[in-house]
Amino acid sequence: MYYEDTDAGGIVYYANYLRFLERARTEFLRGFGVEQDDLMRDEQRQFVVRRVNVDFRAPARFNEALAVSVEVSRLRRASVEFHQAVVRSNSGELLVSADVQIACVHTETGAPGAIPQMLLEALNRAS
Repeated sequence: MYYEDTDAGGIVYYANYLRFLERARTEFLRGFGVEQDDLMRDEQRQFVVRRVNVDFRAPARFNEALAVSVEVSRLRRASVEFHQAVVRSNSGELLVSADVQIACVHTETGAPGAIPQMLLEALNRAS
């Protein structure tokens, strides 16, 4: 963890975990060859967070290495639910668990839209 991620006591500020979860989901999609800017430009689709349920179990501190996992827990035509965990890298201790639902929407209107077929197939393989 970087100093900028912590509060005055050297503990990671709770809202920063949402950033860590977001980054992990972005890297997860990149693993399937999906760049979100390409999705917006080529498919006129983007993902937005619809719901987050976070359980904070233990604090992370300045200069600790963390690992964030991403698993598809439910896949629908226009949304994906992920289960994510943040663990201390050296011990595997669970610090945060989260269930995150993202929705696929049309870039211009914000209306729900189907997840592009190639991504839907890739996410199906991952679940």
